[in-house]
Order: sequence, then C-alpha cells, then structure tokens
Amino acid sequence: MNYIKPKLFSVMKDYTKEQFVKDVVAGIIVAIIALPLSIALALASGVTPEMGLYTAIVAGFIISFFGGSRVQIAGPTAAFATIVAGIVATEGIDGLIIATIMAGIILVLMGLFKFGSLIKFIPLTITTGFTSGIAVTIFIGQIKDFLGLTFKQTKEPLIETMDKVKMIGSCINTVNVSALIIGLVALLILIIWPKINKIIPPSLIAIIITAAAVKLLSLDVNTIGSLYTISSKLPHFNMPAFSFEKIRLLLPNAFTIAILAAIESLLSCVVADGMIGSRHKSNAELVAQGLGNIGSAFFGGIPATGAIARTAANVKNGGRTPIAGIVHSITLALILVILMPYAALIPMPCIAAILFMVAYNMCEWRKFLNICKTAPKSDILVLILTFVLTVVFDLVVAIGVGIVLTCLLFMKRMSEVTDVHGW
Repeated sequence: MNYIKPKLFSVMKDYTKEQFVKDVVAGIIVAIIALPLSIALALASGVTPEMGLYTAIVAGFIISFFGGSRVQIAGPTAAFATIVAGIVATEGIDGLIIATIMAGIILVLMGLFKFGSLIKFIPLTITTGFTSGIAVTIFIGQIKDFLGLTFKQTKEPLIETMDKVKMIGSCINTVNVSALIIGLVALLILIIWPKINKIIPPSLIAIIITAAAVKLLSLDVNTIGSLYTISSKLPHFNMPAFSFEKIRLLLPNAFTIAILAAIESLLSCVVADGMIGSRHKSNAELVAQGLGNIGSAFFGGIPATGAIARTAANVKNGGRTPIAGIVHSITLALILVILMPYAALIPMPCIAAILFMVAYNMCEWRKFLNICKTAPKSDILVLILTFVLTVVFDLVVAIGVGIVLTCLLFMKRMSEVTDVHGW
C-alpha cells in the first residue's frame, strides 16, 4: 500500500528546524491569501461565507496530512462554484453534503484502484472547454453585485446562466453608482497592487480599502453583513438526512465533483512538481482528496480540491512540506474565531471584483485560441461544444457530452486508419 502512503510521513525523516520556520511562514501567508478567496468562492457557490473557511480549514488540513504532494494547498476553488450553487438551489444544503460525501468516496476508490495515472487521458479540449465555460459563468454571476443591480423577485432562484443574463438585461437600469465605483476601485487595486508589492495579497488590500470607504462614507452599498448572517463558530459535525432517492438523484453531480477534484488537484500537483523538482504520488493524492471532501461535507464545508494559485504561493514563500498546508488551516481557524465578525463589512462589489479576477485567471483564453488555431476541426468542435454546454446548461451535461463525442471521434479516426491500411 506504499502507493497511497502520505508524503508527510516520508518528508519528516529529514525535517529540520529551519524548514519548519519556512513552512510556518509560508502557511501563514497562504492563509492570508486564502481568506478572501474562501469567502468569495463560498458566496459564488450560494452558501454562507464561513462555509468557505470551513472547507479550507477541514479539507485543507486533511488533504495536507494524507496527500501525495509535498506542497499542495487545498480548499474551495472556482471550478465548483456553479455546480455547488445549482445543488444548493435545488436540493438544499443536505443535498450538497450528500453529493460531496459521495464524491469523496468515489475519489478514495479512484486512488485505491490506482486511477491516478488515468486522469491524464482526459482530453485537453474537454478540460479547456469546461474551465473556460466555468470562468464565463462565474463572471456573469457576479455582474449583479458589481453593478449593484436590483433583480426582480422570481418564484424560483436564478440558477441557469442564461436566466441571469436575461435578468441583468431587464434590470440594467437599476445600476447603483456607488456600488459600481467601489467595484471599479477594487478591480483597479487587484490589477495594480501586484506591480507595487508582491508579498501582501491584492485581494486583502482591496477588501480593507473598499470596506473602509463604504463604512466611513456611509455609502449605500450591499455588504456581506447586510445580506448574510456571519458566524465565527468553529466547524461542527453535521449529519445529513440520507435517502436512496437523494443518493440516486445526486449521483451524476457526485461524479462531476469527483472528476473535477481529481483533474484540478493532480494538475496542481504537476505544476508544483515543476516548481520544486519533486514527484507527487497521484493515487495518495486522490485518496486524500476523497477524505478531505468527506471531512469538509460532515463539518459544514463545500467541495474542495488542490488550488493551483495557493499552492504556487506556498512554494514561492518557502513551503516545502505538508506542514505548511497544516499551518495554513490552523491559521484560518484562528482567523475565523477572532476576525470573522469584521467580514460583515466587506462590500459585495469588492467580492465581485475578486471573482472577476479569479474568472480571468482561470479562463485560459490563450490556450483556447491556440487550440482553435492549430487543432484539427474535430478537436475544435469538442472544445467549443463543451464550452457552450457548460455556459448554457451545466458541467454534468458538458463533461458527459464532451467525453462521448471524443470517444466517437476517436473511433471514427481509428476506422479511417483501418480503412487506409486495409486491416
């Protein structure tokens, strides 16, 4: 069972005090970066702000402890936002917990049966298509808060992206100028600050400045506190109401969450390996991702996976062992208890601006255009179809259709090869 042995156990043999100090510093810095992102991604997922932190604390700790990477940092990511929001809107929090637990079990089984190496066979056209599609849906979902629009009351919550687009068009005359200005200020800070200082996260500076402006100038701008009840309680155990019908209904969503978690976490591991000259254990990472998601669901969190940006920040700040990820989770737990009430002051346009940047960074538009310029027409078809289906419908449909179409095209190519060679 060495293939699922956590990296933590092997790296501790030669651990030094000097590396411990570096890991602690890196863990604290990454926690500061993860704080606004965890809150923003929770809100984009249709859940309360603290649930994002619960995810980073519980799943982050478990995945660092049991994971197959030396430096992986896990938590909520943008890839899950739309699917989580859809589950919460239709099946409630219990439905989300059940889907996440099932996804965790699937991930554990994938690791135990050594599926880690098979993930790389998922075509680039599909991963690029749904990643770009997710970025567009996140962007569209944040326009309301960025512009301070007042949406009309609807019988059902707005889940579909196209419904949101229609509502934005019909309510565009309700733009809140104060909200727009705060959003633009936050966006400018997020773009310009990294050129001034690469240590302090731009999202933290944007939050502090815009929250102070809204409070001191008494601006008519929605804040997290005006829309949500903030809790500073530590994660606590939740047992959902399981039923066979719910399990059957949520199984497709569970598979989607599991596939996304596997792809994103292993991609993050590969990126981290290149940065530190190491090799991750893919099957151990899948088992850890599964355990992390099960733990997150039972303790009030949402789906989690390895976060490439936070993992890269960990490496750049000296983190070289899973201790940094564990410190990141402990630091977030302390922040939750001590500073969470201040999160009520964060303006919603600032959260929208942060998510705009998340969407831009994950959209992979250069890769998208390069595929369209250089790939065969069949690959371009898969790319565009996966992208459109992700935006218009959802990830479950997009990934399913994308994989089926890829298989059909592969069989068509093989039949053409057979005809040419007369086999």
